[in-house]
Amino acid sequence: MIATFINVGTIILGTIIGLLLRKGLSEAARQLIFAATGVISLIIGFSLALGGQQPIALALSLIIGGLIGNALGIEAAIFRLGVWLGKRFGQADQADQAGRAGAAALTVDAGQSAPSVPRASFAYGFLNASVLFCVGAMALVGSFKAGAEGDYTLLITKSVMDGFIAIMFTGAMGIGVGFSALSVLVYQGGLTLLSTWLKPLVSAELLTELSAIGGALVIMIGLNLLELKKIKTGDFLPALPVMVGVVILFKYIPFI
Repeated sequence: MIATFINVGTIILGTIIGLLLRKGLSEAARQLIFAATGVISLIIGFSLALGGQQPIALALSLIIGGLIGNALGIEAAIFRLGVWLGKRFGQADQADQAGRAGAAALTVDAGQSAPSVPRASFAYGFLNASVLFCVGAMALVGSFKAGAEGDYTLLITKSVMDGFIAIMFTGAMGIGVGFSALSVLVYQGGLTLLSTWLKPLVSAELLTELSAIGGALVIMIGLNLLELKKIKTGDFLPALPVMVGVVILFKYIPFI
């Protein structure tokens, strides 16, 4: 767990630095940071997604996982958690504004144009940063290595990267980014603690395909930040466990 605590610390430190740098920024500068953050997200996402070896598995997992997530309302649930955290930790006015806009955007009927969620809202930063910091291959492989082998190298490297990304994300979206450290603590810490039992079940092939799914989710974040397309990224999180089932199933289908 030591490496996960370090990762949590670098995200918090990056958020603090981002908040300090953000104070004197003009609206034009913030828009520039949004654009840069969106492009960086796309670069990271494509680098992960293109590493996958099973495009059919990727497509099936995204479609099935997206349908499951939409039915369960996962993005709305994560967003409500972000709004609650915002209210709990002194961002009440901003959280209320984001909550009303977010509720409208997440419940709008098909065919209607959804009101946009404020991009600098607490909940928006919490949601996007949580997904970005948790879905990559470094979080998965690094957690297994830290827990089962005592090798912290990968997670320490990830911690440094996450710290710099947190600075940029905070400059664009605000303090909600820092609270994604809670998501990292639960997800990455849980994987580390369970790694001894999980590692024998996780093959290199599965990690590659899970990383590709993670890349697809990061691409969605980039598209949202650049306002090219509004995608409910959180609803696609079930694609990760769906991919596990698809990869196992494909072993018994010789012509795929």
